[in-house]
Amino acid sequence: MYAVIHTGGKQYRVAEGDRLDVERLAGDEVTLRPIMLVDGDSVLSTPDQLGAAAVTARIVGAAKGPKIKGFTYKNKSNERKHWGHRQKYSTIEITGITKG
Repeated sequence: MYAVIHTGGKQYRVAEGDRLDVERLAGDEVTLRPIMLVDGDSVLSTPDQLGAAAVTARIVGAAKGPKIKGFTYKNKSNERKHWGHRQKYSTIEITGITKG
């Protein structure tokens, strides 16, 4: 059985026991709503079918993404700006998928 979940503006395909990095989440345990659930030959994808379905996960750590450096420049006006960004992620482990 696997599910497709939506968190942080992205979609992930997960199965029980998977670990993945998602955008920062708060708490120790999180419950995520699946947008599709596949169990053998049956596929649940409509809101009526997924009303009671849930994916539970445990936050096991934190991670940082790659550092992104940027530079903007405007000609003849002595305008220069350096900027940077480093995204923070939560590492989660999928503990259960329930149909409901």
